Amino acid sequence: MEHTMGADNQIETWQEVTLVYNSALKQINTKLEVLNDEFQHVHQYNPIEHIKSRIKTPESIVKKLKRHGYESDIENMVRYVNDIAGIRVICSFTSDIYRIAEMIRLQNDIHVVTVKDYIRNPKPSGYKSYHMLVTVPVFLSDRTVEVKVEIQIRTVAMDFWASLEHKIKYKFEGNAPEHVKNELVECSRMVSELDQRMQELNEEIKGFAMEA
Repeated sequence: MEHTMGADNQIETWQEVTLVYNSALKQINTKLEVLNDEFQHVHQYNPIEHIKSRIKTPESIVKKLKRHGYESDIENMVRYVNDIAGIRVICSFTSDIYRIAEMIRLQNDIHVVTVKDYIRNPKPSGYKSYHMLVTVPVFLSDRTVEVKVEIQIRTVAMDFWASLEHKIKYKFEGNAPEHVKNELVECSRMVSELDQRMQELNEEIKGFAMEA
């Protein structure tokens, strides 16, 4: 069976893009659900609160290609747009983020391309999340295609902040008033403090449970 990278010209139509990227999302979704179930079995605890997945719209992909100076064709979509397929993993605690990232990294058929840790190194806006760009093989009838998927891992509190920041960015088309930007940064600091306090409280509760 021919083995191809997703960036070559083996994917020729939008229907094929949808097929292979949806297939990649299904595979990673299933992996995450299995890992979460296994963690529950071993540790009596689920690190994953919930999972969201999506395929980027053609309009959004074209806009991104134009912004970076590329022609809007299928080959460029597959080669240059890394987040056509996206999965967001929402956790309870910050420690869960790194635990899940390590479990993903150890999967034999997942190749980690890049990692961006916006938790230890937040964006100037205050944005915090852990990003992994990975490839996963999608087995078709006549070939195997390595498909890129962007995985974002964050806490419930980080996700709440990011949702509001996303709405504000689109409301003001990237030019929010300075006091709004400053308030967002301050809210991000509060989110970090909340995550830390909740983590410490959870550790204390687990300590009581072990003593009982």
